[in-house]
Amino acid sequence: MVMDMAAAFPTTFSQNKTHQMFSQSGLSFSPPKPIKFQLPICNPHARNSMQVQVPSSATNFGFKNLLETFMVEVYKAENRPLDVPLISPFTIATSRLDKVENVAIRIELKNGCVGWGEAPILPFVTAEDQPTAMAKAKEACEMLKSCSFITLGAVLGEICHLLPGHQFASVRAGVEMALIDAAAKSIGVPLWRLFGGASNTITTDITIPIVSPAEAAALASKYREQGFETLKLKVGKNLKADIEVLKAIRTAHPDCSFILDANEGYRPEEAIEVLEKLHEMGVTPVLFEQPVHRDDWEGLGRVSHFAKSKYGVSVAADESSRNLADVKKIVQGELADVVNIKLAKVGVLGALEIIDLARASGLDLMIGGMVETRLAMGFAGHLAAGLGCFKFIDLDTPLLLSEDPVLEGYEGLGAAYKFTNAAGHGSYLHWENVPWPLMVCCLEAYEPLNWWKHSVIKMF
Repeated sequence: MVMDMAAAFPTTFSQNKTHQMFSQSGLSFSPPKPIKFQLPICNPHARNSMQVQVPSSATNFGFKNLLETFMVEVYKAENRPLDVPLISPFTIATSRLDKVENVAIRIELKNGCVGWGEAPILPFVTAEDQPTAMAKAKEACEMLKSCSFITLGAVLGEICHLLPGHQFASVRAGVEMALIDAAAKSIGVPLWRLFGGASNTITTDITIPIVSPAEAAALASKYREQGFETLKLKVGKNLKADIEVLKAIRTAHPDCSFILDANEGYRPEEAIEVLEKLHEMGVTPVLFEQPVHRDDWEGLGRVSHFAKSKYGVSVAADESSRNLADVKKIVQGELADVVNIKLAKVGVLGALEIIDLARASGLDLMIGGMVETRLAMGFAGHLAAGLGCFKFIDLDTPLLLSEDPVLEGYEGLGAAYKFTNAAGHGSYLHWENVPWPLMVCCLEAYEPLNWWKHSVIKMF
């Protein structure tokens, strides 16, 4: 019970605050007042204070109260490369990926709880490459080790200051995931409850990358047998080839719903032509994602208005929504119907802020990812299930990997993910099996690796 956990950590929670945070159903109450966090004393050269934007929606009350009340003391923090092969190359309009080259982050608190995060790297989409992400994650780990006994909100504020904007968003997201996971474990609460408790399940689409018509048909047939009802098709490199692939998929999986994702690959007139060709085939996609270049705001608006007025098709902004300012521009100009939330683009706190703006403005929401393992996908899935406000779920990338290094976590059956009552996001790595990098962010790196195994097993 949460109350028992509060009693076990008297320096962290009062029973009254814990009672305010969680009801028996896991749902939240009225929203708290806006929170202003002070920078921790571990950075004496920083500004005297900084604002951390905290969402105002009632659904996040448990999480917001955790930001105010949970006191963080980091015992160890380190990062390592997380390299995992793909079943086959993952090709989109702007890049090709042959294997996952992400960064895993492990943060252990002095109370013994361990949090896990992942910084995903996708060339031409995330700003960081793996060496940059490793170096910045190392900086963050060193900063966390030096910080004093401060609130979770203040620690996350310092992380935002160290890893600002889109430039380091992926690393920031990975560190935020690990800290929030460790805090949730400390109070014995699964993330889907912490974020609102709307549901403990989600249903995802699955992606078909840019391949030949025959390969696309084979994948569509396989996914049909596995129970996937929505296929997300990568397009945007060759208009004629895209149409042929769509025909092949429609033959192999005639009842599926389509999401088209151009990853900025079309000019506005090409995007409009795709919709016209599909209409002639009797096919109406449920969503058209990022049809034009991220900076072509006029083209995005033009395609969105045409798609909606002519065919009733919603257009989603993905690469065009890299921060809160981008989403405000989309809202003000009515440039898209849907915003795709990816933690690697904006971080966890940034995502919650954008979610609140989108909901208040009447935009629909999609949640997606780069190419991650079940560490990052599990965290995003908990967020989506707990909030319950996403119309489109695109959290399929672990299904594209040829290996799964992640233990425990959500239960997957085809397109359906079920989140258990395990504290935090419930998944972890066997840290001794993750290769050591050349630069390790851990002040106690000399300790035997078997200690890490004992520490992880002890937690689960």
